[in-house]
Amino acid sequence: MSENRAQFRALYLTRFAEGFGFITLITLLPYYINDLDPSGTTILGVTISAGLVIGMYTTGFTLAQTAAIVPLAWGGDRFDKRTVLLVVLAIGIGAYALFPIVDSSGSFIAIRALQGIAVTGAGLMTLSLVGQIAHAGTRANHIGKANAASFGASIIGSVSAGSLYDAFGFGPIFAIIVVIMFVAWIGTFVYLDPDETRIEGFPFTDLALNRRIVTLSTFRIQYAFSVTLVRTWIPIFAGVAAAEGGLAYGGFAVALTVTAEKFTNMCCQPFTGRLSDGYGRAAFVFAGGLAYGLIALTVPFSPAIGSALGMPSDLIITVPAILAGISLPALVPVETIPHQLTIVRDVSPAFVPLVVISGLLGVADSFREPASMALFADEGTEEGGVASSFGIRELVWRPGSVIAPLLGGWLMVEVGMSSVFFLGGAFALTGALTFLAVLLWFHGPRALTTW
Repeated sequence: MSENRAQFRALYLTRFAEGFGFITLITLLPYYINDLDPSGTTILGVTISAGLVIGMYTTGFTLAQTAAIVPLAWGGDRFDKRTVLLVVLAIGIGAYALFPIVDSSGSFIAIRALQGIAVTGAGLMTLSLVGQIAHAGTRANHIGKANAASFGASIIGSVSAGSLYDAFGFGPIFAIIVVIMFVAWIGTFVYLDPDETRIEGFPFTDLALNRRIVTLSTFRIQYAFSVTLVRTWIPIFAGVAAAEGGLAYGGFAVALTVTAEKFTNMCCQPFTGRLSDGYGRAAFVFAGGLAYGLIALTVPFSPAIGSALGMPSDLIITVPAILAGISLPALVPVETIPHQLTIVRDVSPAFVPLVVISGLLGVADSFREPASMALFADEGTEEGGVASSFGIRELVWRPGSVIAPLLGGWLMVEVGMSSVFFLGGAFALTGALTFLAVLLWFHGPRALTTW
């Protein structure tokens, strides 16, 4: 048991390192755009606009992730997952070490592609190993803890990266990431046992036709659209100008709305994972998806809710000065409160309801995520291809993650901001109801509690 505990801790640390590096790059992306000043270019007679080059800053990462899923998942099942994890962590260390020296859009896109391979490989291998090492009765609980480590990294990274950049520039930030990644590599090398499972052939073929995975995929392919729309557009709704349908909040207020979802998700996942181990994972997938859809539908009504409840129009928070100095630049000191700072921001009555709604979205998703991952791990473990099972899980998510932002942008401009959240909520509701119908039809009413 103690040996397993050390292995789990090494995997949680790796999950933290992966999440910290990923969210830090997202936070620093605007600064790279300003620094590199991308402009249009012509390649083989084809003109590529500056906007398309900026789009490639993210798309290059996503395309590399997509291309890496199948070979990495196959390699994890065919060979030693520990070795594959060590290799992708080494790639990540190299990629993050290179970011401070990029001097062009082309080099930045290339290094982001390396980062995409590292992030995808680390995610697949850590979750596969957690699912493989854990007993069936504790699998969702351990996956929930691994996800909580990633969410914790996201909160720390998103809050601190901007201020660290203002104070020190790119170099020290990436030095910190490299150190964290290296510590994770050492922990994996020292504490994680070699993976002795070897799967011949191509497990994707059989798992793609697995009835449970197909049933889960009917939910996941729709839910991907919902989560991508809602998570992407909550900060947009909070930050864009009122003329464009937003609330025009400043950066600190927008950060709070985003962090609320991550914080509640992080806190709840170990607990909800343990509950789903005991009471049926399929029920938690259905309940979490249904709740997420219903809560998403309320986002556009946050101004009306705030006005009805008489919420304040100013955000006033007192924090320790040392914390504010690290994460909240340009704050106004209050002389009468030693060693403290008071943050005053002009918001609107919608702010508190929006933060609460965002937090509730995190709670709802915490019911779904560890249970869903554990079900994929169950099938992969039983069928002899746990990495391939998680690979299929990633592939099913990709259409929504790619198409939903384009759809949301069109709806925001042509229809209105509210329509993005109505569609996002609808995708979650139809996904949950489709999952329930397929589950009951093909697996019987008891499947909702016995899966």
